Amino acid sequence: MCRLFALTSRDPVSPMRAIDALNVMKEGHDGSGVGLFLSGLGGPWEELKEYPILSGIFTDAGLARMSEYMTKNGFQSKYSATFKPDVEPPVGTPKRGTYASIAFRIPDEWKGMTREQTDRNLVQMRLDLRAMGEVDGDIMVFSFWPDTIMIKEVGDPMAIAEYLKLDREELYARHILAQGRQNTNYAINLYACHPFFIEGISTMTNGENTAFVPIREYLMSRGVTGYQGYQSDSEVFTHIAHYTTKRLGLDISSYKHIITPMNDDEMRDHPDREFLSDLKRACRKLIIDGPNCVIGCLPDGSMFMAQDRKKFRPGVVGGNPELGIYGFSSEICGLNAAIPERDRTKDFQPMHLDTAIVGPDCREVLQCSQKDPLRQQL
Repeated sequence: MCRLFALTSRDPVSPMRAIDALNVMKEGHDGSGVGLFLSGLGGPWEELKEYPILSGIFTDAGLARMSEYMTKNGFQSKYSATFKPDVEPPVGTPKRGTYASIAFRIPDEWKGMTREQTDRNLVQMRLDLRAMGEVDGDIMVFSFWPDTIMIKEVGDPMAIAEYLKLDREELYARHILAQGRQNTNYAINLYACHPFFIEGISTMTNGENTAFVPIREYLMSRGVTGYQGYQSDSEVFTHIAHYTTKRLGLDISSYKHIITPMNDDEMRDHPDREFLSDLKRACRKLIIDGPNCVIGCLPDGSMFMAQDRKKFRPGVVGGNPELGIYGFSSEICGLNAAIPERDRTKDFQPMHLDTAIVGPDCREVLQCSQKDPLRQQL
């Protein structure tokens, strides 16, 4: 089992706040690893919002090869936050090399490209670097995107946090996704560790996706750069969120209409019934078969939680609008640990038709139902 915890805040906070919440929920995960997604970065990154940040783990040889690749493509390092542990790793954690987050200046010849071209090229460069490192394991890249850092490692989340000194100011962020577990169903592979990421969208999942194969095949047939890899059956949830918002142009509240469409009786009196019926037919191969609780973050910093139809995985959202902070948690005890100063009567546990959304202003939990009229994408 795994446990999830996410924070969204108007001000940057330490990722240790999320790690501490995972630690409170320790009986619910196996302590085999941790993955972090950070955006809305604070500290030294505040002035570098437009620069794509390369996040990964590198041996000395891998750093040299990565640097050569970036230079060849016209990218120049603008700022780097690297960390090479000088102590032995925790038991069960491999000794790898340098954990790096490096902001790069985009080459001048890219400045005439459309946003879509730039985004696609950044994804392709991440995939190129990943492929370069897969033979010898000297390069592991988890993201290459502006205002984004990703960290993944094998081991107990609290032990890894101390080992990597995750309380560093350069890792403070407004939006944090943290997952406590590696993929232990098969061989350990950091690319199978949640959260997953593509073009500013990140998600993590508690559960299993038994409809993985047809979903994967459908996504890979779309011709979208980045719909590949799939070391975990949960990675498709990130790509479906991307497909929903960036390819179909729908609001994230419509995500549920893709992964868990309503049946005919539920849809009968819906004001958008005809459109939803067509959408269900067109995207039928993206329908999931849970149990799954999905937590995700969008490029604008909005955070969401959605459940499968069976609602077999726990999930709760709550926070304090005056302090400007909300948490998304697998268990209430994790939320209590991270945000004790809140009105607990306003906590929301999404059910099978619901999506909970908190915008970047962190003022309220927007409770969306599939019964509601479709919202326009903002």
